[in-house]
Amino acid sequence: MRKAAAKKRYLAPDPVYKDSLVTRFANDMMLSGKKSTSFAILYGAMDIIKETSGEDGYETWKKACANAMPSVQVKSRRI
Repeated sequence: MRKAAAKKRYLAPDPVYKDSLVTRFANDMMLSGKKSTSFAILYGAMDIIKETSGEDGYETWKKACANAMPSVQVKSRRI
């Protein structure tokens, strides 16, 4: 018999902005399991954006992520 299908693990949203994309970005940025340090760096960068440009740091970061993401998913097909 085969084993049961693995349960899907859902990513918890970050404590400040309540967004799972921020958590995913911090997880990718994380080194040696130091999640609190990666969150501190990310939130610090958003604060610097807010101070220098006067715009909301979170919205600017989200716009930058949207510009960096591919707009169309390309899948290879074997012929």
